[in-house]
Amino acid sequence: MSDLPSISTGTGTPSTRKFRIRYNAPVTLTFAIVSLAVLGLGYITNGWTTENLFSVYRSKFSFFWVIRLFGHTLGHANMSHFFSNMTLFLLLGPVLEEKYGSKNLLEMIGISAVVASIFQMIFFSNTMLLGASGIVFMMIILTSAVNMEQGGIPLSMILVILIYLGSEIWDAFTVNDNISHLTHILGGICGAVFGFLYAKDPKLKDSMTGA
Repeated sequence: MSDLPSISTGTGTPSTRKFRIRYNAPVTLTFAIVSLAVLGLGYITNGWTTENLFSVYRSKFSFFWVIRLFGHTLGHANMSHFFSNMTLFLLLGPVLEEKYGSKNLLEMIGISAVVASIFQMIFFSNTMLLGASGIVFMMIILTSAVNMEQGGIPLSMILVILIYLGSEIWDAFTVNDNISHLTHILGGICGAVFGFLYAKDPKLKDSMTGA
């Protein structure tokens, strides 16, 4: 009996295929890893680094003051706070990084962090702000705006804004908790602004493709 002809699938045999883990979203993954390291450092230093480097509050201008403008997004109060933020951050970040580019996403994170810091120091001088929740809300709104360049405002974006930002505005006036609802609102506004800018400005769209 003759041998059957071999069949080639073009995908390689199991022995030739290699399983590997890709660092697919450098900004997103690095941010999450550094945030985890910052949380661990906070435990080691009994909260000193968290308070002095990774929380933002009104204080005199100094080197630490500049670090806190951005660093507060890396700080978290505990593991529960960290996991609640990083779950959505790691889900949305790679999508946005592929869409807008790593450099542009990093710039959006930085701008959102500074905006939240300035508002916190102006309007809430007696409290500290820390955590990536404002960045997460920026990502939520920005993700809903990814198809805006096709023309018009996506209905899904409008619904997301109404649901997420609407609930935050409601909670800001009706709920007494330790959550900075203003930071969430500001993050959402930043996400909407970024979505409009990157959809409408040809130069920004060109920079995205080269990022």
